[in-house]
Amino acid sequence: MGLRIDFVSPLPPARTGIADYSRDLLPHLAAQPQVEDIRLIALPGQPLAPEVAAGWEIAEARDLGAGGRLPLYQMGNNRWHEAILDLALRVPGVLVLHDLVLHHLLLDVTVGRDRFDLYKQRLTGDHGWIGEAVAVAKRWGAFGNAPIFALPARRALLRRQRGVLVHGEWAAGVVREEDPEVRVRAVPMGVPLPASSSSSSSRELAGDALWRASVRRRFGLPEEGPVLGSFGFQTPIKRTGSATRALASPGLERAHLLVVGEVSPALDLEGEARRAGVAERVHVTGFLPFAAFAEAIAACDLCINLRYPTAGETSASLLRVLAAGCPAVVSDYAQFSDLPAAVAARVRPGVEEPAALAALLRELLADRGRLRAMGEAAREHVRMRHDPAEAAAAVAGACGEWRLAAPAAACADEPPPRVQAPSSLAWRRLDGELEVEGAELPWPEGERRRLRIRLRNRSAARWFAGRRGPGGVAVVVKLIANGRDLLAGRPWLSLPRDLPPGEEVVLETEVRRPAGRSSPPRLPEAPRWLVPPGTIRLWIEPHLFGGQALSELGGPVWERDI
Repeated sequence: MGLRIDFVSPLPPARTGIADYSRDLLPHLAAQPQVEDIRLIALPGQPLAPEVAAGWEIAEARDLGAGGRLPLYQMGNNRWHEAILDLALRVPGVLVLHDLVLHHLLLDVTVGRDRFDLYKQRLTGDHGWIGEAVAVAKRWGAFGNAPIFALPARRALLRRQRGVLVHGEWAAGVVREEDPEVRVRAVPMGVPLPASSSSSSSRELAGDALWRASVRRRFGLPEEGPVLGSFGFQTPIKRTGSATRALASPGLERAHLLVVGEVSPALDLEGEARRAGVAERVHVTGFLPFAAFAEAIAACDLCINLRYPTAGETSASLLRVLAAGCPAVVSDYAQFSDLPAAVAARVRPGVEEPAALAALLRELLADRGRLRAMGEAAREHVRMRHDPAEAAAAVAGACGEWRLAAPAAACADEPPPRVQAPSSLAWRRLDGELEVEGAELPWPEGERRRLRIRLRNRSAARWFAGRRGPGGVAVVVKLIANGRDLLAGRPWLSLPRDLPPGEEVVLETEVRRPAGRSSPPRLPEAPRWLVPPGTIRLWIEPHLFGGQALSELGGPVWERDI
């Protein structure tokens, strides 16, 4: 029996690159010899464009997978994929992961709707105690970006699938390293070449120079002079602010920037342009229909497609730019390592990014021959590596191979992953036990003894070795007499290694009992440092380097009047 696929994805008119990708993939996938039929699963609140609905059988979500059909999910990182996430957690299938990081979607459908308990439950399920700690911080208003990108919130979803497809070897390596039990394979992202890309010149994209000039006029661009483009949904991680600031650099006074795509409310592009003094040279179109999107590419000399930090996505908008023979500048980072150097120039993320980008843009725009060569290499790269028929064949081959494979997880509610315990640098409860051998009474005056100090970690945290510095643990030994510590200046006894929860370490030191007399034990309510005259007190306690005594964090202390 051939493959019978239930295709689950946003589709036009949804304003997302994955909808365009799916529209292009479907006819090539249906043409594969092992595919018997494909039907589309209707997603709640997502109407289908008439031309899409007319060409395919449509089924309701409740019928997903019925009769042995294989779900093929297209998974992204925005609200268009909320229903897909829920379906894929319930019904295992083959999942095409377009974004490695799904934390933004999780925040949107949980915290964005005041469902903090669900956010905590899912993040803990994906990332253990670290996810729980981040969820608690979010609950009280900590909305920094670092945890969003550090905790991708994909583990439960991927472990419920029969297999996972990504669009680059870098992304596949990340998934394999995170969870070797998940089947993952890199397949090309199918991107059709524009009809005009057969031209021998990569910059004659859709006609002659007069046509290109008319396109520029429609977008309010100069007919002559360099035009840079940034394409796709604009968020802070697209680094469009760096491109705007680069325009203010010497040598780029004539350059204009065309920004095509919806702009996130988190990004103030107009304000950035005003502050940089280049507002008249930054043109923001908002969302454009597919045909106008292609015309905008043709108006540009060079595309800027930066990402930092990254959700690990293979940018469909970038591939469409390259398919049109437009050269590009990308970030020297993460998934961009899959692109050949001849296709795209690179700039490093960081504080020097705007200056480095400006220098690179000046260099490229001054060398038209290099731009032509990059554009031709870009178009050829897409033709050779991203042919839609070959991409569909790779997807169909994986579906056929994995159609009956068992998911790595039997259910969506499996136990959280085992992650390394929190450290003594971060955790605020450090319970433990302390035993001392060799300090038994009586202890004659002047006698030197070797003490064995046995320290046990009874907390949930991993106690750092002393060599780690701040957060490292060391045992402090004091011998107090007449208000003085007779061992002051002696080095602390640092933990020689990290001490995981439940483990113990033995430290040794020598102590000589000085001349003096003992006194009865002090009353329990007496302050620790109030040692009566004539009393000699041996006092031992673990400390944190750069912090406080462990006893203030639930840790142990040992003392004896000798």
